[in-house]
Amino acid sequence: MKLLAISNPEFIPDEAELINSLFREGLVCLHIRKPESARIDLWFLLSKINPDFMDRISIHQHHNLAGEFGIKRLHFTENERKLNSLESLEKFRSDNFLLSTSIHNISEMNNLSNHFSYAFFGPVFNSISKMGYAGILPNDFLIKPELKRIPIFGLGGISSENLKKVKEMNFDGAAILGILWKEPENAIANFREIRDVVDLINQQVISG
Repeated sequence: MKLLAISNPEFIPDEAELINSLFREGLVCLHIRKPESARIDLWFLLSKINPDFMDRISIHQHHNLAGEFGIKRLHFTENERKLNSLESLEKFRSDNFLLSTSIHNISEMNNLSNHFSYAFFGPVFNSISKMGYAGILPNDFLIKPELKRIPIFGLGGISSENLKKVKEMNFDGAAILGILWKEPENAIANFREIRDVVDLINQQVISG
């Protein structure tokens, strides 16, 4: 089971240092998602992140910044995925970009192009950061192995308490957002707790 993180959709104080700290704590990939951001603001944030961590960053907006910062991970929203031709996706792949996308209906899972390395699906549980943003999955939800063309990460309401359930649903991993950024001053401590639970789940899988 793998653990990814998604940035706060808004810019927050000391964000670059928090991001650097998360990477030092072992975060393998951060998706920087700033849907309302100006290019210059995203540039400024990226410029303050340790260059050693750029290979662990995926950007959702302003993909043309990737070359300047040596970023090789790009995320495409559902709409962007549908607007891009297979030829354009192939060009990104041939330039050694790792591509990801999002789906919001489980039936889309079987139609994803193998140009994408993984996808987010959710909301799995009730959102931590968005009041009234409810999970869409029944308690007995299970991803059938034959439906997965690429790895699928659960998103929405992920916490240390429900990570085991994410694994039982047959997700390949989880993406955390609200648990980190609802109280940014506790982001590092909350990440450590979740990281340790993921490590424990993985140890149980190996030993089992």
